[in-house]
Amino acid sequence: MNVKFVMCINKKGYEVSLERGKVYKVLDDEKASQHKLTRVVDESGEDYLFPNEYFVPIKLPKAAKMALVA
Repeated sequence: MNVKFVMCINKKGYEVSLERGKVYKVLDDEKASQHKLTRVVDESGEDYLFPNEYFVPIKLPKAAKMALVA
């Protein structure tokens, strides 16, 4: 399972869309990366682009990954 996750560390300007401290699943998007954006999936299952600096990558134990992906 090669699913990536990030934690939100900033939500300035996106107060309604992001939650600081929340873990988000990341979708690979090379074009977005070139523009310094990260594509994350919210609780509704929709994906959105936000500035890279709003997140830090995190490593989760296998059981936690499975729970978040299920």
